[in-house]
Amino acid sequence: MKLTSPHMWPAEWEHQAATWIAWPHNLDTWPGRFESIPPAFVKFAVALSHFQSVHVLTGPANARPSAVALLGKDALSKAGQLAQYPIQLHDIATNDTWIRDYGPTFVRRRDDGSLVGIDWKYNAWGGKYPPFGDDALAAESICRVAGCTRSMSSLYCEGGALETDGQGTLLTTSSCLLSPTRNPGWTREMVETELKRQLGVEKILWVDGGGLIGDDTDGHIDQLARFIAPGVVVVATSSDAGDPNRDGLEANLQQLRQSASADGAPLAVHALPTPPPRIVDGKRAPESYCNFLFANNCLIVPTFRNETTDQAALKLLGQLLPQRKLVPLDAYDFIWGLGAWHCASQQQPTT
Repeated sequence: MKLTSPHMWPAEWEHQAATWIAWPHNLDTWPGRFESIPPAFVKFAVALSHFQSVHVLTGPANARPSAVALLGKDALSKAGQLAQYPIQLHDIATNDTWIRDYGPTFVRRRDDGSLVGIDWKYNAWGGKYPPFGDDALAAESICRVAGCTRSMSSLYCEGGALETDGQGTLLTTSSCLLSPTRNPGWTREMVETELKRQLGVEKILWVDGGGLIGDDTDGHIDQLARFIAPGVVVVATSSDAGDPNRDGLEANLQQLRQSASADGAPLAVHALPTPPPRIVDGKRAPESYCNFLFANNCLIVPTFRNETTDQAALKLLGQLLPQRKLVPLDAYDFIWGLGAWHCASQQQPTT
């Protein structure tokens, strides 16, 4: 029996009302490297503001002064970083900056097109990083500010674990959503039923070849495979023959090349090679160009100071999306928090 959902989840490339981001303040996220993070985040916010409105959660009370000092209108004006669209600051407490994962997944109602925020249950990637109580409450506050209905889910799920083509197809991974630290006792069928109910998707492709060493999310799809148009997917692969990630990423590529979207059409799949392994202090940085972000008329692409793979990624994405302005944005330091620009944002579609 086919499930009927009152919701539909727009693709990220559809027109957006705004992007939501959260001011970075947790020193433990970038141990010993935090100094470069606020300036990088300001560049991110300003880059977004050239294309659409930006909403910023300023975090706990002790973080708000730095957010205002660097992102307030007067601060940006003095720094010569004028925002074309408004950057609005909101006094909403957070534990960390990864709003993709704890913020609401915005969908539309099928009947009247009104905005709904899906509020998934959140426990910081399976309880890895307590405390996370402020992050778990943030979606409710965001929905209130956005003036939209909130739909509460009983599924522990992060936004980075979900990827859609806006046409009824969803990509995700078993290693994340079926992990025992998130949803013990849930079967795959139960998870699929809840995803279809909340998001209005029809077909779910579980991309289970393998993930990235250094990734602490148990395999978020937004680091592995992304739709860039209906039926068109880019997939992270390895640019280094000796990379331990290589076989798993290749398995993802081959699986998707043998898959079809909800309408039954085969997917068009393109390899998007990652930079060679980069290890500092004994840890691998989970670098992937799949962590790009759509905003109105543009694509913000993380770069990692590797000329060869940075340029190859930009060339491929430029060929596949010729009508969009590519905005390369350095994530060399930011990635040490184990996420890049898609992880640090959440889009709000227009209604």
